Amino acid sequence: MTALSARVFAKSFANLYSSSSARSERRLRSGVAGVCVLLLLLGASVFSAAQVIVSPTILNFGNVVLGRRAKQVVTVENLNSFPVAVGPITFSVTTGDPSQFSFDHVCPATLGAGKKCTIGVIFTPDGANPDAATLNITASIPGSPIEVPITAVGVSQPNFGPNVYIFTPKMSQSAIQATVDAVATQQVSNQFGTQRYALLFEPGTYGSSANPLNFQVGYYTTVAGLGQSPNDVVINGSINVYNQCFGGSCIASDNFWRSLSNLTINVDNSSFGCYAGEFWAVSQAAPIRRVLVNGNTTLMDYCTGPSYASGGFIADSEFAGGTVISGSQQQWLTRNSNLDGWTNGVWNQVFSGVVGAPAQCFPAQSSCGGPYTTLAISPVTREAPYLYVDSDGHFNVFVPAVQVNSVGTTWGGGATPGSSIPIDRFFIAQPTDSAATINGKLGKGKDLILTPGIYQVDESIEVTRHDTVVLGLGFPTLIPENGNVSMTAASAKGIVISGMIFDAGATNSPELLQVGSGSTPSDASDPTALQDVFFRIGGAEPGSATISLVVNSDNVILDDIWAWRADHGNGVGWTDNTANTGLIVNGNNVTAYGLFVEHYQQYEVIWNGNGGTDIFFQNEMPYDPPSQAAWMEAPSVDGWAAFKVANTVTSFRGYGMGGYSFFDQGVNIYAANAFEVPATLPPSSLNDLFTIFLSTGGFGGILNVVDNTGGSSTIANPDVPVTVVSFP
Repeated sequence: MTALSARVFAKSFANLYSSSSARSERRLRSGVAGVCVLLLLLGASVFSAAQVIVSPTILNFGNVVLGRRAKQVVTVENLNSFPVAVGPITFSVTTGDPSQFSFDHVCPATLGAGKKCTIGVIFTPDGANPDAATLNITASIPGSPIEVPITAVGVSQPNFGPNVYIFTPKMSQSAIQATVDAVATQQVSNQFGTQRYALLFEPGTYGSSANPLNFQVGYYTTVAGLGQSPNDVVINGSINVYNQCFGGSCIASDNFWRSLSNLTINVDNSSFGCYAGEFWAVSQAAPIRRVLVNGNTTLMDYCTGPSYASGGFIADSEFAGGTVISGSQQQWLTRNSNLDGWTNGVWNQVFSGVVGAPAQCFPAQSSCGGPYTTLAISPVTREAPYLYVDSDGHFNVFVPAVQVNSVGTTWGGGATPGSSIPIDRFFIAQPTDSAATINGKLGKGKDLILTPGIYQVDESIEVTRHDTVVLGLGFPTLIPENGNVSMTAASAKGIVISGMIFDAGATNSPELLQVGSGSTPSDASDPTALQDVFFRIGGAEPGSATISLVVNSDNVILDDIWAWRADHGNGVGWTDNTANTGLIVNGNNVTAYGLFVEHYQQYEVIWNGNGGTDIFFQNEMPYDPPSQAAWMEAPSVDGWAAFKVANTVTSFRGYGMGGYSFFDQGVNIYAANAFEVPATLPPSSLNDLFTIFLSTGGFGGILNVVDNTGGSSTIANPDVPVTVVSFP
């Protein structure tokens, strides 16, 4: 046999038949399970140059989770001009239980001239051990049997911790329903609790028309399919987020920190009355990614009032068989998705690279509805990585490739472009692991999965290797213990950080997450990306941080960022949860989608890099400046702009950007501008800007939209958007 094939040639028919028959007989008598096929002897003349190729020559199953069924296929090809008898085909097991190896199909007894056949080899481990065997393929040729070594390792399921629930189609639906309902009962009202969960569904179908699977998603809960495509996991039923009711007022304005991804929902809850349909009534930090919804979808819970909602983010998803009801959603970004329709806008509905998006219509007007900001393409994107189980039962993480000038989903026309990383290349961290332990694993070349929980970090987690993936499950939350930066990412290409919360600690941190060191070049073809990364100053616990996120590297993609200085919860007050700025961008050619930054005490975003793009921005200025004197950008400039593009910047593009205000300290507080940009920017660098005063109560407001242009939104004209279509 060579490395690529098994080629055998006749030397002596008598010796061949005698030796191969004896070997086969001994193996059969040993009791090893096999498939016995009659060995037909076709005559000595056919063996003068008999050739059979077997590929591959080695089977390596790698790690297979206990109880899962992994399959590999061996191809046998008859290169002769005459038929060859095949069989018996057996295993000889040298390590492990023979019952772990089996066939799901084998070659026919006779393989015709020039024909191929396949053998399906199954490994189903019953113990966490290495296993070894040999596949023996007997054929009516000299040198038979052909031997193919097999190696495999049975392993326990990756330890994702106690708060990751993995469901399979073999589980009873009553057990699945009980689990998801128990998590929802705890989490639906658990806004500032410490519990975190991931509900993961292996490939298959869950629920039926007779017994649909319907459940709610609460705080700090990830719901995701474990297929490589959203089509691999099908939920017949619905996965819902409803209003929360406080003192008779039912709203979705505080429905944060939850996610839905990588599955198909065939909506089936017609018995729910008003709640029939897929309800995803959320606000910030509650993304939908890689989801196919067949049926009606609403982003507003219209069954209870007043139904306020302040979302939101959708990417790489498809909605079929029903118009998406935007309803009361104040703002929303939909990116690289497919729509059957969209009902309406309120203040700032933005679409980027969306098939079926409403036409551009800003500001709102009777002729076209709106307000809609619609971009035909997304300039550069990188979808979030995701955990999946392959056909052999192996866990992997898929990392989508960068897309340029893209439209629609990455998966609708075939497999998502990108690469897979096997789970054994990851360090799967638990909340009890120290930052030093995590850094040790990262330093040895591991990627990182953070399982659900609260991570107290006493030193920075340092991501230094290019193309490192840091993936959170169930909204893991990092809190610095002693004023340190929670995480730093090197100035290296292709780093991906996805699915986590950075909380401020009791001792002020200069930053919570730093990407790059100094303004550094990077590879635009393999950009660093942050997806679904959220920051919080106060709320859950007292905390302070001068800056939440600093981006020093070039070509970084920011995809769904919410930086929030808490306006309610624990440790909230002007001198308590102090925080100057949510985001500083120093790198060039940085692209942001879905940038939500709220309540910081100075400039909320500072953009120093050239060539930047922001598609969708939502800001609420701080509610709580105690006086105008305490909140002044300069002696002659009231307040602080929400979004500051530095005077040194020569190119920047912005689309669908809103600045909101509401001041509740009993005195008039004003901001001179919501946006400040260099007057030297090219014409129409900014598009579809607006401000709004949020309530008929409160005091003060915003005096200009951008650079003393656009008019005021104050208590004098509450709930009325003041717009600038293009600037300068």
